Amino acid sequence: VFIFLKDVLTEVMELFPSDYIHIGGDEAPKVRWAECDKCQRRISEEGLAGAEELQSYFIRRIQTFLSENGKQIIGWDEILEGGLAKGALVQSWRGMEGGIEAVKHGNQAIMSPTSHAYFDYGLDAIDLKKVYSFNPIPAGLSKEEQELIIGGECNMWTEHVPDEKTLDSRVFPRLLAMAEVLWSDSTSRDYPEFVERVQTHYPL
Repeated sequence: VFIFLKDVLTEVMELFPSDYIHIGGDEAPKVRWAECDKCQRRISEEGLAGAEELQSYFIRRIQTFLSENGKQIIGWDEILEGGLAKGALVQSWRGMEGGIEAVKHGNQAIMSPTSHAYFDYGLDAIDLKKVYSFNPIPAGLSKEEQELIIGGECNMWTEHVPDEKTLDSRVFPRLLAMAEVLWSDSTSRDYPEFVERVQTHYPL
């Protein structure tokens, strides 16, 4: 597995010069690891407490490889499970809690909670006003912790979108709201005034 992943990531690094590589880290059902002889042997050999720590071990090995090549990893908030690797950047999607936990450990975070940032969700779940109300910096953090939140991201998982028209109506104008939320001062927001400005974009 590690030989394969190093080969894949080596090619990714050749293709994409970014300082960051997002390794995912979600969608790893640990019940499978509990039933896997090879996983259980690895847990035993490495003196790990169980499947949670096996994931952490896995993430740390990949992070070491990428770090040796001058790259920083980003992973979904599942990479917190079993112990967070030092220097790993956490993308918090299951609410804001993962990002909060990451910055409490001194790691950086990107906020993209399903509550405000998942644009494959219909407008009945996340309307324009809700996106505009998003603040990627949760209350109750120290100044140092706030500075570790480097931004936010909106997500559009197209396997949940049946056609181009639906895609367009879900991305726009919510993308405009998210851009303004992430790239402007939170104290100067005015939703009615924003909606007025959005009208000029509809012809586009």
